[in-house]
Amino acid sequence: MYRIITTENNAKRAEFHTVHGVIQTPVFMNVGTAAAIKGAVSSLDLKEVGCQVELSNTYHLHVRPGDQVVKQLGGLHKFMAWDRPILTDSGGFQVFSLSSLRKIKEEGVSFHSHVDGRKIFMGPEESMQIQSNLASTIAMAFDECPSSRADRAYVQDSVDRTTRWLKRCKTEMDRLNGLEDTINKDQMLFGINQGAVYDDIRIEHAKQITELDLDGYAIGGLAVGETHEEMYRILESVVPYLPQNKPTYLMGVGTPANILEGVERGVDFFDCVYPTRNGRHAHLYTNYGKINLFNAKYELDDRPIEEGCNCPTCRTYSRAYIRHLLKAKEMLGMRLCVLHNLYFYNTMMAEIRQAIEEHRFSAYKKDKLSRMEQGND
Repeated sequence: MYRIITTENNAKRAEFHTVHGVIQTPVFMNVGTAAAIKGAVSSLDLKEVGCQVELSNTYHLHVRPGDQVVKQLGGLHKFMAWDRPILTDSGGFQVFSLSSLRKIKEEGVSFHSHVDGRKIFMGPEESMQIQSNLASTIAMAFDECPSSRADRAYVQDSVDRTTRWLKRCKTEMDRLNGLEDTINKDQMLFGINQGAVYDDIRIEHAKQITELDLDGYAIGGLAVGETHEEMYRILESVVPYLPQNKPTYLMGVGTPANILEGVERGVDFFDCVYPTRNGRHAHLYTNYGKINLFNAKYELDDRPIEEGCNCPTCRTYSRAYIRHLLKAKEMLGMRLCVLHNLYFYNTMMAEIRQAIEEHRFSAYKKDKLSRMEQGND
C-alpha cells in the first residue's frame, strides 16, 4: 500500500508498505549489485548509515552464485542477513549494457555471460522466476532499455515489445506467487516506462502500462547518454501520466542535484552507483560540493571529511588518514569513503522528507544546490 502523507507542488512525501517493512519516501536505494555494497560495507553498516532499501542485480546473481543457490539458502534476505526491503532489477539493463553480447527476439534475449562466456537466455518468464527465487520485496519487469539516441522507429518497436513483455511478467508473477514453495508470496511488481527522449512515445507507454494496475511504476532509459535538461523534460512530460496512487521510481539516477530535481517533479524512488563508485575513487560528497582526497592539500588535513557530519567515518577519522589508506591501497580507505557517501545520500533523503512535510522543500532545494555549487574545502 502506498500512502501520500503530504505534498508540496509536485513533490510527494509518502510511505510504501511492504512485507519487509514500510519505506519512507522519497528514498534512495543503496546499490548492492551482487548482494553486497562494493567497498566492504555490510548489512549492519547499511543500517548505521540509514539505508532503507537495498538493490541487487538479477543478472549478476543468476550468473553467480545462481538464483537456485540463493533460494536453497532461504532467499536473498536470509542470504545477505538483511531484514529490510530489497528491490531486484530485472536484467533488462544488461540487455542494454551488454549489447555486444546479446541477441533480442520476441521470446526474450540471448546473451553470453560476462564471467565465463556461457550462453544465457532471459525473457519475461525467466526474469520473474529468477527474482522469485531471490525472493526480493520488489521485482522489476523485464524490459529493453533502448539507447537515448536510437531512432524513433527502433524506439517505438522496442517499447511495444516491452509492453508485451510486461504483460507476460505480470502473468508469470501471479503464477509464481501462488506456488507452495515460493519464499515471498507477496512479491511486488513494478513496470518500467520507456521511450528514449520521445515525449509522445513515453506518454502513450505510460498510459498503456497504467492500465495494468501494478504495484509501482519506474521510468527507465534515462541517465544513459541524454542531457540533464532532456531528463528533466521527460520527467515533466511523463510523471503526470503515471498513477498518483502508486510510487514512481527513476532508475539509475543520480547526482544529489538530479535527485532534488526528480523529487521536485514527483519521483519517490532513486538508485545510483555514484556514492559507492565515487567513494572507492576518493571522491566524496559534502554539503559544500565534492572533494577528491587524492589532492595533495589533504596530506596534513586533520579535519573529518565534513565538519558536523555524524557518519561512522567522520566521527573518528581524518582526511589525512583516509588519504593515506587510499594511497597505500588499504581496503579500509575505500570502505570509510563509501560509508560516508552513503550516509550523505541517506541523510539528504531524510532532510528532503522533512522539508516536504514542513512545506519548505523549494527553499531547501535552492539552499542545498547553492551550497554544493559554491564549494568549500
